[in-house]
Amino acid sequence: MQSRIKETLILAVAVIFSGILAYNGFCRMINKDRSVTVRGLAEREVPADKVFWSVSFSELGNEIVPLYHKVREKDSIIVQFFMERGLPREDITIDAQSIEDAYADRYRDQSKRPEFRYTMTSTITVASSKVELVRNLQMEVAVLAGKEILVNSGFARYEFTGLNDIKPEMIGEATRNARQAAENFAKDSQSKIGNIREASQGVFSIEDRDDNTPTIKKVRVVTRIDFALD
Repeated sequence: MQSRIKETLILAVAVIFSGILAYNGFCRMINKDRSVTVRGLAEREVPADKVFWSVSFSELGNEIVPLYHKVREKDSIIVQFFMERGLPREDITIDAQSIEDAYADRYRDQSKRPEFRYTMTSTITVASSKVELVRNLQMEVAVLAGKEILVNSGFARYEFTGLNDIKPEMIGEATRNARQAAENFAKDSQSKIGNIREASQGVFSIEDRDDNTPTIKKVRVVTRIDFALD
């Protein structure tokens, strides 16, 4: 009888001891798998370094060849106007002219003959790194009316092309901000930041600072980092 009691006690102690070991191991496993995922943001405001802009005009006539020569002459006047104000010739492109034949318009009133049969439209496109110069040209182009050229000025499109130059520094800044956020969390939870378990770099975005300032771009990137907690 005493032998059975002794065996039972030994078995109970073994079970309790095994439970303690299992619990400690479980706790160690939980501690080992503890982590915190944070995001780090970096933003910059940079000036646009590329501008795209186009102007167009139309001429009317009844004979193709004279009309074409008239349009080409005015193309040259516009190009010269831009160059005199400092725009390099290589930044200026004369696009192919388009032509409309009023007689070919099947929807027109056939009982009325239009005064001019042909409408020829020419578009001149500017692609330049001289952003401020082009902005000034947009305000000056109306003076071409004095040369009997009524131009239609399109909206300018501004870009920032120097992203690769600032990428490394911005990624570093976003990473530092993420680590700072993780350290703040660790401090509040009485933990310590360990190694990086996983990290992903967000996509860079480039947007206008606001609707009224397209020449200033806001560059933004967000990194996501998973830190181990000790």
